[in-house]
Amino acid sequence: MKKGIGLRPFGEWDIGFESDEMEARFRLKLTLLFFFLFIFFILIQFSLIFLLHCSFLFSSMLAFSIVSPLTYLILRRIIKPIETLTESANRIASGSLDRGLLVESNDELGRLSVAIEEMRRQLMEKIEDISREKDYLRTLLGGMVEGVLVVDEKGKILIANSALRQLLSLPPEIEKRTVLEMLRNVELEEAIQKVLHDGQSETLELRLPEPQKRIFEVNIARVSSPSDRMVMENSGYGSVIAVFHDITRLKELEKIRQDFVANVSHELRTPLTSIKGYVETLLEGALKEEVAYPFLQIIKKHSDRLERIIEDLLMLSKIESHEFRLNKEPLYLSELIREALGVLKESYEKKKMTVWVNETSPILQVNGDRQYLEQVLLNLLDNAVKYGREGGRIEISVKGKDLQQEIEISIKDDGIGIPKEDLGRIFERFYRVDKGRSRELGGTGLGLSIVKHIIQAHGGKVWVESTLGEGSTFYVTLPQFFQNPPF
Repeated sequence: MKKGIGLRPFGEWDIGFESDEMEARFRLKLTLLFFFLFIFFILIQFSLIFLLHCSFLFSSMLAFSIVSPLTYLILRRIIKPIETLTESANRIASGSLDRGLLVESNDELGRLSVAIEEMRRQLMEKIEDISREKDYLRTLLGGMVEGVLVVDEKGKILIANSALRQLLSLPPEIEKRTVLEMLRNVELEEAIQKVLHDGQSETLELRLPEPQKRIFEVNIARVSSPSDRMVMENSGYGSVIAVFHDITRLKELEKIRQDFVANVSHELRTPLTSIKGYVETLLEGALKEEVAYPFLQIIKKHSDRLERIIEDLLMLSKIESHEFRLNKEPLYLSELIREALGVLKESYEKKKMTVWVNETSPILQVNGDRQYLEQVLLNLLDNAVKYGREGGRIEISVKGKDLQQEIEISIKDDGIGIPKEDLGRIFERFYRVDKGRSRELGGTGLGLSIVKHIIQAHGGKVWVESTLGEGSTFYVTLPQFFQNPPF
């Protein structure tokens, strides 16, 4: 790609002479022309006086009437090419380069006309090159996911691509306005000014407040010279380019990772501390005393909890791995629900809870993995039992939706409910609304995360609706399976 306009100076055009030489020869021609016209005028005048014996005044007037039309015709022949060249130059100056004007002549004016025509042609080529480069640059910037901002040496915006406008919710007309005026961020403004003055690239983390609440990594560099970059409209020396990388999701994942590590450490440390304490007590002599058996029961309880945490972590790791595969088969949802309720029958009967199942059709089927879908139902129903109130009610509903293309399963309890601010994080690993009660009830904090990943692997969705103090409803959708697909 060409780096910019490279027109040759006028004196370097290949027209066979220098501009000073052309001017000298043109003046000489005019001088000789007027000299010969003057001689011709004298000859006519003296011929009329001596041959025809006319008076001097009459001879002069008659000679002038003969020479004047001839002078006009000759001057017209000279001035016409000059007018053509002037018109051509004016057209070029006004930007009209679609049509040239050539002077049909072999003299200096003809060669000057060729030079102007060549200049017009090259200008057209350069303008077309610049237009192509601008279109290429516009397409390139428009197709970028990252936001791109270019400012001039005064800190005014030259270019802002569509990605940046969308990311920062900028208005359409922002060119020629300052960064501080449009983005309202002093840190970014100071970084741009520093790059403008020092020339050293800068990287900063830009955090936008509500309602956008985004985090960007901004790389700022100075565009040192027009020859070192693609042509950018109106950008000259000292321009600065800033590239905005949206790292909001990365920061969220980093936060989740940090919370996960902290939670895993805490979840493992709590039972291990208890186990270690009771083992040390037994080793110090309590093994033969009456407290030994209760101590061993507590050790077993915490060991079982550790085992459940490790099993759930291994299951999550397996589900999230690229090698994870589902052993799919046609399954009746009514059968899966019945089996899950059978496993938990003792638990909900112990709390004197009533379970109500509403099936619109007992033959609704899904194509899924029996083991994992049973795990989903067990986790959701187990939560409904654990967090439901004593003597409460659990409602299970199964129905077709979206023209029977999907099946929706809902499990509703009338328990303690979930605060609104916790609904968005309830499916995260180790996230608990009431940490103390969850551990007391034997939960690992991984059940809902496992549910989410299993349902997503089956091409479905899971979400929760809840009112604090009134209970929660968990929804699961799965693609419906047809033995004989409807047409």
